[in-house]
Amino acid sequence: MPTAEQVPDILSPEFAADPYPVYRRMRDTAPLIWHEATRSYLVSRYEDVERVFKDKRGEFTTDNYVWQAEPVHGKTIIQLSGREHAVRRALVAPAFRGADLREKFRPVIERNARELIDTFRESGSVDLVDRFATRFPINVIVDMLGLDKADHARFHRWYTSIVAFLGNLSADPEVAETGKRTRAEFSAYMLPIIRERRENLGEDLLSTLCAAEIDGVRMSDEDIDAFCSLLLTAGGETTDKAVSGIFLNLLRHPDQLAAVRADHDLIPRAFAETLRYTPPVQMIMRQSATEVELSGGTVPAGATVNCLIGAANRDESRYRDPDRFDIFRDDLTISTAFSAAADHVAFALGRHFCVGALLAKAEVETGVAQLLDAMPDARLAEGFTPAETGLFTRGTVSLPVLFTPATTA
Repeated sequence: MPTAEQVPDILSPEFAADPYPVYRRMRDTAPLIWHEATRSYLVSRYEDVERVFKDKRGEFTTDNYVWQAEPVHGKTIIQLSGREHAVRRALVAPAFRGADLREKFRPVIERNARELIDTFRESGSVDLVDRFATRFPINVIVDMLGLDKADHARFHRWYTSIVAFLGNLSADPEVAETGKRTRAEFSAYMLPIIRERRENLGEDLLSTLCAAEIDGVRMSDEDIDAFCSLLLTAGGETTDKAVSGIFLNLLRHPDQLAAVRADHDLIPRAFAETLRYTPPVQMIMRQSATEVELSGGTVPAGATVNCLIGAANRDESRYRDPDRFDIFRDDLTISTAFSAAADHVAFALGRHFCVGALLAKAEVETGVAQLLDAMPDARLAEGFTPAETGLFTRGTVSLPVLFTPATTA
C-alpha cells in the first residue's frame, strides 16, 4: 500500500497552502494512504468515498463520532444507527424541509440577511466574511431556535471552539480542552431554556423539537441540547464558508458572476458547484465494520477511514476538467444536489446525508440574492489576494469587496 511519505502530508505547510494538487497526486498514485499522525486511512477517489458514504453493504459505521464529536456535542444522530437513527432523524427532519422551512423559517432567513446587509448597505465596502458570512447562519439558527440574539458573541465563541475541536487532527491538547469546556458551558446555557420551553411551547424550532413524537418516542432534554449544539456547528460552518466561497469563486469568474446577477435562479447552481469545487467541509470520517478492499489496498476492520471530500469532488474520473469552476457544467446534477442522491459528496451521502442541506440551500439562496442586489458591481478590493485556510473545514478568512451602493426607489 502507498504510504504518506510519497505525497505531501495533510498536516504539512504545502498541503495547507493548497490541498488540491496534493489531492490529485493522492488520487493518481496513492488512493489509499495510512496516515500515522491521525491513525487513519486517507481515501481520495470519488468511487471509494461514494462507497464509504452510501455503505450499501454494511461495511462502515459512524462509531468514530464517539471520540470525534460526542465530547463536544453529546450523543447526536450522526453517530446512531438502525432504528434508533431512523426514529431520531424522523423527529428532527420535518423542521428542515417542506412547509416548516418554507412558511415558518424562510421569513427568519430573509429578515436576518436583510438586517446584516443594512449595517453596510450604504458603505461602498465590506469584508463579506467578517460582516456577513460568519454572522448570518449563526443568527439564523439562534433566531429559529427562539434564543436571544444578544448572545451572538457567546454563540460564536462556542461555535469556533467546537469547529476547532472537530478539526484538531494534530491533537493539540489546549484545543481539545477548550472544546470539552464549551460543551459544559453550552449545556449549562441550553438545558434550563429547554425545560422552560417544554412548559411554554411556541412556534420556534426549539418548541418543535420539544414537542416532536414518533411511535411514543420523544427527545430528552439532553438529546435536544446535543442536537442544538450540532446544528449550531454543522449548520453554521457549511453556510458560513459556502457564502464566502460562492462570492470568491464568482468574483474570480466575472462572466459567471454576471450571469448569476442577471438570473438569481442560477444561485443554486453556483452553490452546488462551490460545494464541489471548494467544499467547506474537506473531510468526513467513518469507521470500518469489516475488512474492506478499496482502491489501492485493504482497510482492516475497526479502522478510522478519512474520506477526503475535497479530493473526491475534483476526481477527473467523475468530472470533466474538475479543476475548473463552472456553474453550467452538465456533469453535476442540480435537481438532486441537495439530497441524498447528490452526485457530489460535500454533504456526505446515504442515510447520514446532512439533514440540514435544504436549510443551507435556503440560507444561501436568500443571502446571496440579497447581497447581489445590495452590491450591484461588487469587486475584490484592490491589492487583495484571497487565500483559503483550514484542514477539516476550509475557506477564506477575509473577503473585502468594493461596490457602488444600490439605489432604492
